[in-house]
Amino acid sequence: MGNSIRKLPIGIQSFDKLRTENFLYVDKTEFVYQMAYQGVPYFLSRPWRFGKSLLLSTFKAYFEGKKELFKGLAIERLETEWKEHPVLHFSLNAELYDSRKALENMLERQLREWEKTYDTGGEGITYSGRFMTIIRRAAEITGRKVVVLIDERGYLIPYAADEREVVKVGVAFDATTRNLGEWLIENTL
Repeated sequence: MGNSIRKLPIGIQSFDKLRTENFLYVDKTEFVYQMAYQGVPYFLSRPWRFGKSLLLSTFKAYFEGKKELFKGLAIERLETEWKEHPVLHFSLNAELYDSRKALENMLERQLREWEKTYDTGGEGITYSGRFMTIIRRAAEITGRKVVVLIDERGYLIPYAADEREVVKVGVAFDATTRNLGEWLIENTL
């Protein structure tokens, strides 16, 4: 009776929950380790429901140094240091942002939370300026590189046919300077 049947992780997007509640997990942590050590920004474009949010949750747990969640997985034998990094996980999956104002409200809530955590203030400057200040301050406080995870869902196609205002959000990133430009918010219709 040593074998236990694992539950299928249908709809589970939390690596922490998947590992602590005995869900079946196909070990992809060797790839997580390899990507983490490349040191370059990645844009992962996969179809809806293909595990992007779970992958980002896995990265979050890894960069937060949650070694216990990786017991028995490939990354456990690869990683020797388990350094904890500040992680800014920005998720656009929680709500439907069907107007520019809804999106700006969400950006404001998230930035204020991080500003409180890292004691940056930030009133009166642009979203991108505030975000860069948070990143710099988090690095100063912790002495570690900051990990930024942005999880978004492509809402454009499902909502293009109705009357709501559709906006796109993005971040301009300059690969040469390795610096954030500005938040890009544009109407699409």
